[in-house]
Amino acid sequence: MNLVVLQNWLDNASFAVLFCTMLVYWVGAAFPSLSVTAALGTAGMAIANLSIATLLAARWIEAGYFPLSNLYESLFFLTWGITAVHLIAENSSRSRLVGVVTAPVAMGITAFATLTLPSDMQVSEPLVPALKSNWLMMHVSVMMLSYSALMVGALLAIAFLIVTRGQNIQLQGSSVGAGGYRSNGYKLLKAGELVLSTPVAENNGFSRIETNKNGNGTAVLDVVTTTPIQTTQTLSPQRLNLAETLDNISYRIIGLGFPLLTIGIIAGGVWANEAWGTYWSWDPKETWALITWLVFAAYLHSRITRGWQGRKPAIIAAAGFVVVWICYLGVNLLGKGLHSYGWFL
Repeated sequence: MNLVVLQNWLDNASFAVLFCTMLVYWVGAAFPSLSVTAALGTAGMAIANLSIATLLAARWIEAGYFPLSNLYESLFFLTWGITAVHLIAENSSRSRLVGVVTAPVAMGITAFATLTLPSDMQVSEPLVPALKSNWLMMHVSVMMLSYSALMVGALLAIAFLIVTRGQNIQLQGSSVGAGGYRSNGYKLLKAGELVLSTPVAENNGFSRIETNKNGNGTAVLDVVTTTPIQTTQTLSPQRLNLAETLDNISYRIIGLGFPLLTIGIIAGGVWANEAWGTYWSWDPKETWALITWLVFAAYLHSRITRGWQGRKPAIIAAAGFVVVWICYLGVNLLGKGLHSYGWFL
């Protein structure tokens, strides 16, 4: 079997595996009692990841350069990155909902590359002079990996909005109160110079014992009066727990993709200076890469500095999903700018 035949077989196999995997995840979401679907879904994603990696390696051997020179190769590299990040996210969250949102996107990208692109766009061709550089691997691969991570993180944020029905809910264990105390679903009370963290559900106006200010172990009986916390949450405990998991893993995955995006932009600037004599030229691709960086910088700033959680940062991440696609595909449809020859790089 030559490399061309192997590539044709692998791209179709990748699409078929991802399609079946998507169905497995959807069936698992519809029928949670079928525990076997979780293992099947993970196995399907791992097989697809390995198939795409083999496809890219075969093209690398055949063409003699890193396979990121045209749209077909970059789409498969993007899918490989999404499946790899998916496996990391799923292993961390232990949630089948990760595959429910990532599998269809990975399958759709593979279907577009395999079934929609003309055959002449799927063939490896000699690199144009500007791309004959070691920076091709450094800059483009890091940018594509950052796109993959940011897309998965944004998809999980969208899933969070769907699970919570867009409600502004208070997540357990993620809000920080005044003075830096983390609430974790508890209400902070002060007794003398001691800060006691007592579950709100356990303080129903009954008496409790506190250690006095002198710390000598003398027990005093006091009546605790609490003000009921007003809430409009109508979600079940299962949904709240799932929402917290999605919010947490989305934050972590975006936290992985943002540094990769930063490194990729810096590497692109160095390559641009080497090729064109300037670090930044406000090319449409560069401009939208900067917009993407600013959107996810705003997301991380809202989480880390402002202490936002739940719906607000999820909306920012969902907007970032659209911005990433504009940066990756949208600006290249114009066919203008310094990146136009690279066709979707």
